[in-house]
Amino acid sequence: MKISTIAAALEETAPLKLQESYDNSGLLIGSYQQEIDKALIALDVTGEVLDEAIREQCQLVIAHHPMIFKGIKKITDNSSTGRLVIKAIENKIAVYAIHTNLDNYSQGVNYKLAEKLGLRNTSILKPGISDLKKLVTFCPVAQLGEVRSAMFAAGAGHIGNYSSCSFSSPGTGSFKALEGANPFVGEQGKLHEESEIRIETIVPAYRLSRVLKAMIAAHPYEEVAYDVYPLDNSDPTTGAGLTGELPSAEEPVAFLEEIKKILGTPFLRHSPLIKRKLKKVAICGGSGSFLIDAAHSAGADIFITGDIRYHEFFEHHGQMTIVDAGHYETEQFTKDLLYEILKQKFPNFALQISGERTNPVSFI
Repeated sequence: MKISTIAAALEETAPLKLQESYDNSGLLIGSYQQEIDKALIALDVTGEVLDEAIREQCQLVIAHHPMIFKGIKKITDNSSTGRLVIKAIENKIAVYAIHTNLDNYSQGVNYKLAEKLGLRNTSILKPGISDLKKLVTFCPVAQLGEVRSAMFAAGAGHIGNYSSCSFSSPGTGSFKALEGANPFVGEQGKLHEESEIRIETIVPAYRLSRVLKAMIAAHPYEEVAYDVYPLDNSDPTTGAGLTGELPSAEEPVAFLEEIKKILGTPFLRHSPLIKRKLKKVAICGGSGSFLIDAAHSAGADIFITGDIRYHEFFEHHGQMTIVDAGHYETEQFTKDLLYEILKQKFPNFALQISGERTNPVSFI
């Protein structure tokens, strides 16, 4: 299988357009045309992970965190990144990263963490990573179902918990086929009027090109007329963090003990516990301190993330408990998520989850 096939499957799930501007997701080392037999899934690319890939004869490492993150001007063995790049290239191991685009996907990193924590009724904490577009096209009445279904299948028409959303209205279209045209209806050189249906639907900006391609392929006309309108609406299905509810309200200490067991960590750093039972939970895998205010505004009783700084623990004192459960700990299930995504698409392809614990933080 070519790396391009694996990359296309990952990017169909979490398009690169969803990554943050500072990020570096995608193929970092290797060729899209490289043929591979086996891939290793890891959270980070370390020397130990590359050793594992060599040992297990994996030609591709799929990691959550990019091994090349900041700009580099030299690739030498004088830096840790340089040594990793050299080692990967010398052993013909390609490296692919799927980072904040998977964070910002509605069923990505945070969805998996919410699943592990048993949260229900989840929704994006800070939506709007992607804009929405209004797509309008016109087709003969008889082809309405075929064209509309193709648009929906490609990703159009999602509003909240509803899919296949559109509006259709009848009208009359006119055109004259010029020399060289091969019209579906009408004749060359003659003005033709056709009863048509106007189809309107919503499309996330990152899905627009795919929807247009599917729409044009399904449309009977040789030249397809369509309009794309920019909207002020933001896409509620993409964004940072997640909120959800516990099945039943829990005492703070009991829930913190439960978090420790689920995440496999001996310690949790947290702000003072609120003096009520917990019901609404906000989460962000990795570094989520930028979402503290959003979690409070969403009415969360507790916010769970990683990399909280000292002064941030003072925020919303007595109103919401802030928990630093660790960067690695809150993202560790991403390996399982990637395995599930790819196994569903390629059930017979050899995939392996890395057994290396790449957490650089230790406890004593």
